[in-house]
Amino acid sequence: MYRYDDRDRTIIGERVAQFRSQTERYLAGDLSEEQFLPLRLQNGLYIQRLAPMLRIAVPYGLLNSEQLRRLARISRDYDKGYAHFTTRQNLQFNWPRLEDVPDILAELAEVEMHAVQTSGNCIRNTTSDPYAGVARDEIADPRPYCELIRQWSTFHPEFAFLPRKFKIAVNGAEADRAAIRVHDIGVQLVERDGEIGFQVYVGGGQGRTPVIAEKIREFLPEEDLLSYLEAIVRVYNQLGRRDNKYKARIKILVKALGPEEFGRRVEREWEQIRGGADRLTPEALQWARSFFDAPDYADLDGAAADSALQSQAEGDKAFARWLERNTFPHRVPGYRAVRLSTKPTGVPPGDVTDTQLEAIADLADRFSFGEARVTHDQNVVLADVREDELLELWQAARKQGFATPNIGTLTDMICCPGGDFCSLANAKSIPVAEAIQRRFDDMDYLYDLGDLNLNISGCMNACGHHHVGHIGILGVDKKGEEFYQVQLGGSSSENASLGKVLGPSFSRAEVPGVIGIILDTYVEQRRPDELFLDTYQRIGLQPFKERVYAKAS
Repeated sequence: MYRYDDRDRTIIGERVAQFRSQTERYLAGDLSEEQFLPLRLQNGLYIQRLAPMLRIAVPYGLLNSEQLRRLARISRDYDKGYAHFTTRQNLQFNWPRLEDVPDILAELAEVEMHAVQTSGNCIRNTTSDPYAGVARDEIADPRPYCELIRQWSTFHPEFAFLPRKFKIAVNGAEADRAAIRVHDIGVQLVERDGEIGFQVYVGGGQGRTPVIAEKIREFLPEEDLLSYLEAIVRVYNQLGRRDNKYKARIKILVKALGPEEFGRRVEREWEQIRGGADRLTPEALQWARSFFDAPDYADLDGAAADSALQSQAEGDKAFARWLERNTFPHRVPGYRAVRLSTKPTGVPPGDVTDTQLEAIADLADRFSFGEARVTHDQNVVLADVREDELLELWQAARKQGFATPNIGTLTDMICCPGGDFCSLANAKSIPVAEAIQRRFDDMDYLYDLGDLNLNISGCMNACGHHHVGHIGILGVDKKGEEFYQVQLGGSSSENASLGKVLGPSFSRAEVPGVIGIILDTYVEQRRPDELFLDTYQRIGLQPFKERVYAKAS
């Protein structure tokens, strides 16, 4: 992973000192709330329903064990002993005191972390595939490009005050595990005639106006990545709306101009800057790749390791379930990637305690070369685990609550903090998630349903990605009461789609029953080996709608 140099340390140290002074002036009454607002947002500090919230940047989701232990200590010393993993592969503290935030930022700087550009109208954390560098279907490792984008975008003077927040995702594999088509810019690595390049998508996003991104470049040469991204953001910065924040995202501009015209404007802008200081030379690319060299893998007999693992699984059904659901094939024989589930029943999805953060650090040191990755669906990946150590890892993970074998199932849901914390939310999300977890706690039933994504958002800002869930749930306000709208058919994969609203909303108490009817309809209608999304795409919304509202009436 990337390590800070002297320049990085100086910049972040100066930023911490600057914000400490700004906070002291605000608390002393020398800065107004209006003056302090953009200053705190530039340092990841929000004011939520009950307390401040501090969002910590985790570049492309990658953490080392030292950083995990420091996050654990901060959560214990400055918060309430837990933290929350987000869908941008970041981490949030929900209860810091305002006067303590400069001290928290100083502690983060000691382990090469910060909260810069995790909020505000700027380029946010660049996200990627949690299996980057180890996936068998990978065209090339996307992390060096993510790091180059991070360095290019951080403190970029031209992009400090964009019309609205801006999000970039990079995917390096054949399967899209980075949701690039629902980002302001999505970058897909491709290979053509032996050369690495990029397909470029623009104008995706969720929120009040969900849109699937449009492809504007079929093949962008590797050396031109940063200059082309700069051209896109320049066009957006010049033409994006600033009179209405609900119409300020790039997706509105792309829709207004049309993707063809937007692409032409980008090309014209790009021709003015192509080949300049942002050109990625072979030396620059090699420098970026040097931070992501493969770890010191053992030379293992893959066939023998697979055979031994199969014998262990045959003797333990629980272990076999976990292997099937929570491990991922690795490009190196004798290794697998492991996904630690943060979603046992009764725990808000993405929440981890201070002791669990320390446990992840211990597991990373013991089994995965000291590194862990946050996923955009709020779990944690240990990317490099020997197959002959999986049983031992599973036993250790069970003790810490990380071995629920539900990855990819209904209860592996994405869920925003909702009305329990967020001042923007119309309704609570966490109680709905827990009610669904408790209603559908039969693992055999979940496995029979197969892969199924359920996403929950507490408001139209869509932090829970409800638009692209196979089943999406949105909290809405009806005359001061919390209700929930259900959508079906969304997907954030390479065949991305937006869910369609089932019909009128439901009370919180009704939601688990409604989900049950939807699942019953799927089971009755599916063909052999057909997953939920396949069935929905074949039969459409109407059969689900008829069953749900017939039952409700």
